Amino acid sequence: MRIPATDRAIPPCPHFGACGGCQLQDLTYAAQLALKAAQLQALLEPTNLTLPQLQLHPSPPLAYRNRIRLTLAEVDGQLRAGYLRATQDTPETTTLSILPITQCPIAAPILWRTAEAFLALINESPTPWLRNSQQILDQLELFTNANESALQLTLYLRTQSKTAPTKLTTAFTALCETLRTQILELAGAGIALLPLASPDRSRRTETARPGPTWGAPGLNYTVADTTYWVPRTAFFQINRYLIPELLTLITANQKGQLAWDLYAGVGLFSKALAATFSQVTAVEIAEPAFTALASTKLPNLQAIKSTTLDFLRAAVLQRDRPNLIVLDPPRSGAGPEICALLARVAAPTLIYVSCSPQHLAADLIPLTASGYTVAQLHLFDLFPQTTHVETVAILTR
Repeated sequence: MRIPATDRAIPPCPHFGACGGCQLQDLTYAAQLALKAAQLQALLEPTNLTLPQLQLHPSPPLAYRNRIRLTLAEVDGQLRAGYLRATQDTPETTTLSILPITQCPIAAPILWRTAEAFLALINESPTPWLRNSQQILDQLELFTNANESALQLTLYLRTQSKTAPTKLTTAFTALCETLRTQILELAGAGIALLPLASPDRSRRTETARPGPTWGAPGLNYTVADTTYWVPRTAFFQINRYLIPELLTLITANQKGQLAWDLYAGVGLFSKALAATFSQVTAVEIAEPAFTALASTKLPNLQAIKSTTLDFLRAAVLQRDRPNLIVLDPPRSGAGPEICALLARVAAPTLIYVSCSPQHLAADLIPLTASGYTVAQLHLFDLFPQTTHVETVAILTR
């Protein structure tokens, strides 16, 4: 696709191109939005559905991320942080290597400031952190709330041990206490243990074991007038600027007897819906998100630990039918069986929040064939500078 010169921009990050994570930095923000809208419409066009006009929700293009996860590696005797990049050695083989970075303009400022302070402390006193074949520093995850008043840190170690040794626990506590003198917002931290060797180093396939902790296990995240308890490693939407707008779209003018929030996470949508529905059922399987969801203790919010598929298989046999269903599935989408079950439930309003336009397009076909109409279609630019698109489809029948 030919890009007009007027749509070109100077990338704000010195690592553009080499990093590969923010592929659209060389475009103006207006051009980025137009490109994403065109790509979304191109993916939906083959469905032959009658769709409403696409509504765009732009974001401040930089400093929007409330969470980053950096790869750690020792480079020239110093611990560095960066992102993994893939190098195609042959048509059949790919090598992963770390690209050390000096800044990350899409991250909330406190995140990179904390990363720099963390690296400086490790490099000033490397024992027992570096050159240790038994516990290898692998990743650093940082999470802050919208106004950057509180911060959580997770340090990922690769080890064969089932638990961290006492010396490491003591060193971690000392590290956190010292870091807290520089980053006053640091509320809590934890070590997560990963297998010593992994061919792909993928967070989607590796399950970490909990290790030593320091401070609070999570932080309070306020969106509009609602405050959520978000445990350290639980999923939460990452664009601190657009979360309020997303929440308003999903929950405003929605009311009734019963709402279902599927793939509920810590309850971003369900906790707000509880203000206008007599009963809200929130379904989540992942820990620690479910524990946070269950701790809301709202009398009309029922938290169910289950996969969405298992919940719907049982729910279609019951008499209760919701006025509203909200679903926010992972990148793999809802899938044919869940769509078929949703069609059987036949809630009057179905709101589908999607982080994968390809799977949204596939799921809309059976849903509309069952009697739903796409009443509204929204593009939320939760990931400026990148090619990722978040879509909200509001379906009615």
